Amino acid sequence: MTDNAFFDESRQQSLVKAEIVAKYFWAWAKVIIQANKKRRNIAYIDLFSGLGRYQDGSQSTPLLILERAITDPDMRELLVTIFNDVDSDNTQSLQQAINSLPKIDSLKHRPIILNTEVGEDIVGALEEIKLDPTLFFVDPWGYKGLSLRLIGSVIKNWGCDSIFFFNYNRINMGLHNPAVEKHMNSLFGKERADMLREKLELKRPHERELIILEELSQALKEIGGEYVLPFCFKDDRGTRTSHHLIFVSKHMRGYSIMKKIMANASSSTEQGVPSFEYNRATEEQPLLFELSRPLDELEDMLLDKFAGRTMTMIEVYNEHHVGTPYIDKNYKEALRKLEQQGKITASPPASQRRKNKGKLTFGDNVRVTFPPKQ
Repeated sequence: MTDNAFFDESRQQSLVKAEIVAKYFWAWAKVIIQANKKRRNIAYIDLFSGLGRYQDGSQSTPLLILERAITDPDMRELLVTIFNDVDSDNTQSLQQAINSLPKIDSLKHRPIILNTEVGEDIVGALEEIKLDPTLFFVDPWGYKGLSLRLIGSVIKNWGCDSIFFFNYNRINMGLHNPAVEKHMNSLFGKERADMLREKLELKRPHERELIILEELSQALKEIGGEYVLPFCFKDDRGTRTSHHLIFVSKHMRGYSIMKKIMANASSSTEQGVPSFEYNRATEEQPLLFELSRPLDELEDMLLDKFAGRTMTMIEVYNEHHVGTPYIDKNYKEALRKLEQQGKITASPPASQRRKNKGKLTFGDNVRVTFPPKQ
């Protein structure tokens, strides 16, 4: 890959990543502020904040967060932001970019910029304090500083979610590199990391990726991150994973919000089901997605899972969607098709429901009766 191609790929991935984080911050902040009857502060913490702007002039995540906050009266009053980077050139650049933002002085809490290495001291401090509701973003260049303890130190508190950069290629190689054994043990836990090293022997690349992500998800659940959602970034050719953006939350509400944001950022869908990956190659190399029909699979799963039960569409969605690639509109489409085929009954029936752009709707409160298993 040429230097220009690499930069272009990295820039596009950085923009998508920043957009996902900024959109979730806005949605998360609105939910927290509405539930926050005591008007407690909310926080955004970024421990590897980097520059204020990318080389092409586009805004990095800190600027997107602050610009959005400036436009909202509640956030101007309640938001506390902390940005850290061990590179003083980065913090100086970020400070200059923040100072240049229009109306930055309208924020009650001026952004705090730190210049320190992320290690045991920061983890220990976070473990000892009770945080206000916080969105915690961790985006290290590789994996140094990223650990289960770090993520757990934040998500332990109410209203605290985390998003972190997971450099799959470097971690995949690092698991078998004695020089970085300590970092791998910090990320997965020593017992799980040792088990992974054995489990990955002789596995094919695709199998290795699934195993590593599954074990990471299980490790995060053990520290309280019940809802884990990865978003995959592919290399320029679309053949290999470069990294993942991992979302961690204790609440299904946050998981559902992020799922829709990541779905919209996906570069492809199959039967309307999002891929949860950004892959530039799909823009130039259309795939035969219909060879895999995930919506048809969802129909069969629902008939099997809910056989003999009557429930609303939203109850079906809430009970089933965690850990799947499906979003709410996929469930509505699957149920609509099942009703059309006479495989389920709905109340109110199709004849009493309205159409939207010529297509029959399937609202959240439509009750569905699944036939018993044969």
